[in-house]
Formats: sequence, structure tokens, C-alpha cells
Amino acid sequence: MNDEEFMRAALEEAMKAYHIDEVPIGAVVVRNGEIVGRGYNRRETGKNALYHAELAAINDACKRLGGWRLWECELYVTLEPCPMCAGAIINSRIRRVVYGCSDTKAGSCRSVINLFDLPYNHKPVCEGGVLDDECSALLSRFFRELRGRKKQEKQ
Repeated sequence: MNDEEFMRAALEEAMKAYHIDEVPIGAVVVRNGEIVGRGYNRRETGKNALYHAELAAINDACKRLGGWRLWECELYVTLEPCPMCAGAIINSRIRRVVYGCSDTKAGSCRSVINLFDLPYNHKPVCEGGVLDDECSALLSRFFRELRGRKKQEKQ
């Protein structure tokens, strides 16, 4: 599989979030061409600030692989990681991060700041823009529908 195929798998995870009225962000962890971790955003339904897609996928991969060091792994996520998720990526030693669309409000791999450029003990390679249009369109659709529902509730 290639980057686009793995990003499509992350988009499938994002659709799980979308279907439960969560911000549709999905992630997969890949090792040697095989998906070893999956996750999607569940902050609202889980009532927990830590329930980001990346953290769920990293957690799943750690459980499946039996350890916290994911140095042979890559992470594919539909939205550029926030500071918390970038920190988890550094701490889990993920070697490469591929994201779909940029996050100009909280993106911590390029948009607002690049935490991977700071002098931490691990520096993942990072690439953005894979299936950017599809990832952006799903987020835009979600927020458009959410605004429409809120508008109807006020009437």
C-alpha cells in the first residue's frame, strides 16, 4: 500500500467519528506496510480531552505490538496533529507522520509551530497534504451540517 491508500484507511476511521457526531478525524499506525493501530476522534462522546484519533491509534498499536516504542511505525492522520498529539508522536518514537489537511489553529507539525524541529530526543519525518481535498471536505461538511443543526434548534 502507498500513502494515499493508508490515508484512505485513516479517512475510514474519520467516518466512524462523523457517524457519531464527532469531529471527523481518523488515524492509522502502520508497520512494515500493515496497519497495526486504528483510532478516531471521540472527545465529545467520551467526555475526555485525551480522546484524539492519534492517541487512540498509538494506544491500539502499542497494545498490538506489546510495547510503547513505535520506532518502526508511521502514523497517517487526516488532520495535522495538535501539540498534545505531536508530543505523543515524539514520545512513542514514531518515525514518520503523514497528515491530510493542515490545521491553522492548532497544527503543531508545520502550521502554528513545528514541534518536531525543537531539540527533543526524537524527530519524526513529517509530510502533509496527502488527500488534502478529501480530508478538508469531510471536515467542512461536518461543520456545515453542525451549524445547520444549531441554526434549526434556535428556530
